[in-house]
Amino acid sequence: MPCDVVVVGAGLAGLAAGRELSVHGLSVLVLESGDEVGGRVRTDRIDGYLLDRGFQLYNPAYPEAARVLDHNALQLRPLTPGVVVALADGNARLGDPRSRPSWAVDSASIRTGSLLSKARFARYAIRAANTPAHRILSEEDFSSAVALRAAGIDDALFNKVLRPFLTGVFLEPDLQTSRRFMDLILKSFVTGTPAVPSAGMQALPEQLRDSLPAGSVRCNTTVTKAKAGLVVTDSGEFRVRAVVIATDPSGAKSLNPSITVPHGRSVTTWYHVATQSGKTLNGGAGVLVVDGENRGPVLNSVVMTNAAPSYAPSGKVLISSSALGTNASVEDERAVRTHLATMYGVDTTAWEPLAHYAISYALPAMMPPLQIPSAAKLADGLFVCGDYRETASIQGAMMSGRRAADAVLADLGVR
Repeated sequence: MPCDVVVVGAGLAGLAAGRELSVHGLSVLVLESGDEVGGRVRTDRIDGYLLDRGFQLYNPAYPEAARVLDHNALQLRPLTPGVVVALADGNARLGDPRSRPSWAVDSASIRTGSLLSKARFARYAIRAANTPAHRILSEEDFSSAVALRAAGIDDALFNKVLRPFLTGVFLEPDLQTSRRFMDLILKSFVTGTPAVPSAGMQALPEQLRDSLPAGSVRCNTTVTKAKAGLVVTDSGEFRVRAVVIATDPSGAKSLNPSITVPHGRSVTTWYHVATQSGKTLNGGAGVLVVDGENRGPVLNSVVMTNAAPSYAPSGKVLISSSALGTNASVEDERAVRTHLATMYGVDTTAWEPLAHYAISYALPAMMPPLQIPSAAKLADGLFVCGDYRETASIQGAMMSGRRAADAVLADLGVR
């Protein structure tokens, strides 16, 4: 089909770019090598279970995503704000006592840091929430660990709560990630509650796909060459006014070696069907659980069906747990299940391992000094987008897609 622009890749960035271009009157064709849209944001539907390919959450406070997506249609199911920290002397529940009064004692306990240290962290997070993103990105940058220590965070809060929690966010244990990126993440946590769509995370890219004119997205199409004015696929070629490379970072670099690709973070997400009721696990709360003692491979775990019952058949309890790296052997699964027994304080021997996803490039590393956004224009008629060129988040992917589309519109003289 004749078109103005070809977008290579139907992940969130590519679909966001395609949508923006289409809204402004250009004819767009989005080509995807996979069998469905979504890129890294995919959901498998197996025997009544919704299994996201990797533990992912959507924060309705993301400004670009909120601008584009229909939140009501997504039927967002929020997780319980806060975190449960597994400790040697029993679990501690930390959260805003105004919304969870029964957690007030645990939140104030010195087992997870002094009240002064917690007040300092709260002040740090609130400051980030009240600082415009462009100002955060212009402030001096160094590691998140240095930033937290400079804020006066004590050893207990740092090692038992913040390090295990942020390791699950950054997918690296030393908190060497840019403090600029951490501040943006904290800003989103303070202003919005992370959630999942009731139909799974793939509902996000599917909604973007459905906003495009019929026939604009073509899956199972591998692009072998992409340069200004020309896209070559395994089934033919397209001569167009502009090309947007929106594939994963390695795919982008293979199409255009001039593109700089950051190091990637890896993770394996495990799904289990629990034998206990959802009420037994964390009192029915869909809250993130971390291990403050670092006693096993699991970074974090959550009872998905406590937050989103639609993720499993009626009466079933689905657990999502993640571990660093791509270790996915039978022995690794046993180690994960053993660690989960410690974290939840229940017998997990009979928990059924349902599926696992070992993802070698789950997130681009966001190292200081973080310089974003990267320019979308590579050459006249050739553009690029992806979360690795903005921030490692849904917000970053969609913002990068819009920046690329805006650059195309400017290049083609479209108002």
